[in-house]
Amino acid sequence: MTLDLFSQLGLVEPLCRALGAQDYRAPTPVQSQAIPLLLAGKDILGIAQTGTGKTAAFALPILQHLSAAPAARAPSCVRALILAPTRELAVQIDKSFGAYGKFMHLKHAVILGGVSQNLQIKTLARGVDILVATPGRLLDLVRQHHVRLDRVSHFVLDEADRMLDMGFIRDIRQIAALVPKKRQTLLFSATMPKEVAHLADELLHNPQRLEVTPQAAPVELIDQNVMFSDSGGKRQILLGLLADKGLERVIVFTRTKHRANRISDILEGAGIVSEAIHGNKSQNARQRALERFRAGEVRVLVATDIAARGIDIDGVTHVINFELPSEPENYVHRIGRTARAGASGTAISLCDDTEMGLLRDIEKLTRTKLRVVGSIDAPKPAPREKPQPPKHSRRRRKFFGRKAA
Repeated sequence: MTLDLFSQLGLVEPLCRALGAQDYRAPTPVQSQAIPLLLAGKDILGIAQTGTGKTAAFALPILQHLSAAPAARAPSCVRALILAPTRELAVQIDKSFGAYGKFMHLKHAVILGGVSQNLQIKTLARGVDILVATPGRLLDLVRQHHVRLDRVSHFVLDEADRMLDMGFIRDIRQIAALVPKKRQTLLFSATMPKEVAHLADELLHNPQRLEVTPQAAPVELIDQNVMFSDSGGKRQILLGLLADKGLERVIVFTRTKHRANRISDILEGAGIVSEAIHGNKSQNARQRALERFRAGEVRVLVATDIAARGIDIDGVTHVINFELPSEPENYVHRIGRTARAGASGTAISLCDDTEMGLLRDIEKLTRTKLRVVGSIDAPKPAPREKPQPPKHSRRRRKFFGRKAA
């Protein structure tokens, strides 16, 4: 069945065989729409949520194009370039190229920051067919003359809106200026703010626009809940939730690196095996944490938003927002870590009285009213401030100041 369904999209037998080995049953909507267009050489502007199969949607046609036009690898040169905003996502994309292209003689590599560049330089020196990179490390190696981009025929920007959020827009424009104008360009984004739309206008040539899900709408299979609490009660609520063994594989999201470490320490102290992952961790430490989580050695992964789009692990049963994200779009990407590959999932957001505005923003963006669970009532609006004492009364000002403290 897999061979027939994917071959009907125009994919060659080695790719269909690799998909069968990965137990792919049928193309997802984004794959069904994108693959024929990309095989025909079209540029694409794709709006697709995480977990919809868009990596395969662009990787499979690229593999087929490069395999059909074999070329000798030139030192330091690449033929297809994929940019990703985070190290985790770059590693995941590179692994996907390896899995889908296992029956093709194409060389792929990934370069990213946080690790020594020596092995990356050695790999690039021999030339590669497909390079997955984070923008900062790629530009570092370009400036050191360890990689050339003048032979790139396929240029992909994945998670373009996240790259914008992380301040990569200038790097992307510099990289785009180094690749040939005659190329196939693909831009994928979960949301389409004006800045990403402007970037697409600059980079794409008569693109086909694909929008497989409503913009910024979360996956329908996710059960979305909110629990109200004061900020000091969140820890006990979290421990109470995790006492339920039905929460088998959980990602807990925080806003700060310090809070991620603190929550992980609290869970470990309660006998719950966990790991923290955030930007201050080395790349090797982040990868070890992800692999332990993937292997089931760690039940809970505590993460900041750096991991919201970089974690592609099946079987995540629950996402818990210990703190609501500052940007409502990040809520969509956080909860998208569950309900992947057609599975269902549950998202629980802990909300205190300082986060009510963030909750309203999330519900407005997603057009979804989060279901209130638990017995704790919603926080009441903060009381109006008491009138300040007259300026002429120094004694009363001192009294009120002590009371307010």
